[in-house]
Amino acid sequence: MNPDKYKHIEDSELLKYFYADKNNEWLGILLQRYTLLLLGVCMKYLKNEEKAKDGVQQVFLKAITELHKYKVDYFKSWLYMIAKNHCLMKLRDKGKIPVEINERLLATPDDTADKKDFIARDTTLTQMEIALQQLNPEQQQCITLFYLHKKSYHEITAATGYTLLQVKSSIQNGKRNLKIMLERLQENEQ
Repeated sequence: MNPDKYKHIEDSELLKYFYADKNNEWLGILLQRYTLLLLGVCMKYLKNEEKAKDGVQQVFLKAITELHKYKVDYFKSWLYMIAKNHCLMKLRDKGKIPVEINERLLATPDDTADKKDFIARDTTLTQMEIALQQLNPEQQQCITLFYLHKKSYHEITAATGYTLLQVKSSIQNGKRNLKIMLERLQENEQ
């Protein structure tokens, strides 16, 4: 299956197809959509590119296993929580942070408050993706490298060929533009 062929189809629709025929290719399309998001989450917590890539693979495997057992309504938020919990468990196992992960954190939300939380987080992540796509290419590239890939200004300069001043300016302006766009998107939601 070609994932681009299905990009117009909502996550919920792809999940419905998966639950109907249990074909993992539907999950493959869904997971591919969020690879960059997962890599960003894993980089944020693990601070190491190789460990982050391994983390993404582990999250993929856990997601596939869990989706065969349980029905998920808010895929992106659920996947984000799986990634976050995976990273926190890795850090706890290494003794880097004293994290107490209980069943409530690992469980799928049952009550209305948790569902509202998931919906709000899902909406925010979607709005962030939309806003990021609206930035000019230079700002988009610099913001992605700086925040999602945790690259320094000098690493971004080397990777892109932009001057240090262009990189700083793109990140500063991109961040300001993202904030403005997110505020607009949130106003439109209300």
